[in-house]
Amino acid sequence: MPWLKLILETTDADAPPIEDCLIALGAAAVTLTDSADQPLFEPPLGTTPLWSQTRIEGLFDSSVDMDVATNVLQHYFNRELPNAKLNYKIEALEDRDWEKVWMDDFKPMCFGTRLWICPSWIQTPKDNAVTLKLDPGLAFGTGTHPTTAMCLEWLDSQALDGKHVIDYGCGSGVLGIAAGLLGSEQVIAIDNDPQALIASKDNCIKNQLQDKLHTYSPERFQQQLHDKTSALPFIEADILIANILAGPLLELAGTLTALVKPGGKLVLSGILDHQAEEVMAAYASEWQFYPPQQKAGWCRLEAQRKTKIDP
Repeated sequence: MPWLKLILETTDADAPPIEDCLIALGAAAVTLTDSADQPLFEPPLGTTPLWSQTRIEGLFDSSVDMDVATNVLQHYFNRELPNAKLNYKIEALEDRDWEKVWMDDFKPMCFGTRLWICPSWIQTPKDNAVTLKLDPGLAFGTGTHPTTAMCLEWLDSQALDGKHVIDYGCGSGVLGIAAGLLGSEQVIAIDNDPQALIASKDNCIKNQLQDKLHTYSPERFQQQLHDKTSALPFIEADILIANILAGPLLELAGTLTALVKPGGKLVLSGILDHQAEEVMAAYASEWQFYPPQQKAGWCRLEAQRKTKIDP
């Protein structure tokens, strides 16, 4: 089926109402992207910020009368956004198998020497690979971001057999599932986003790790942690990985430390290069850090919990 794409440039303040207007006009999909190379590195928790210059693309069935649609959009601008100028263009999209095009965009990715992430419709290139099946979809985290990639490479380099691992801020569950596939005995995946927990459970099933990976919200996990009759698979972790952001990592320093046994390992990521020193300082009393590893402006921190605390 042929499609028409309406494209316009706007501001972060005007983007949400314009998006609503396009949907009301019958757009099958609306996409918002950065139009001025303005990365959003660390938004506050619970917020969904937009770029100061935002590109909006509305996808319409070719049967939609675009003259009518743009006239309605112009009237909307005149009434609701009198200070905004409506500049748009319309492009025709060729009739293609868009599901196949979308699937072709995702290729197997290798992390380290043996760990591969593959969409479910693609076979792993190497027979002896450890393969994590992961389809793009609910909740972020497919291994493409530098912070996730660095954590996956670290996991691939470790001897995980028999280890107890916590993936704190699990997102899609990719790190916890990788740890399970690489030999960990039990994995706890924690996230405060219900959608992330749904994604983690679904991906766990796809990778046949139902008996090894367990998902919790932070509140439920803490409740069971303090319940003497708790059915938690373990109390203290050998390894804790938290690939979130510097702000939450600073706030959670005491909480995360308490979850790891003396001599255990800590991996922190989601940290910009200039934030590394501050994060390490927050954990320094109980952790011995190795030199940070960096990639594309982000860094991964690795530390071992001290068996004796410095006076």
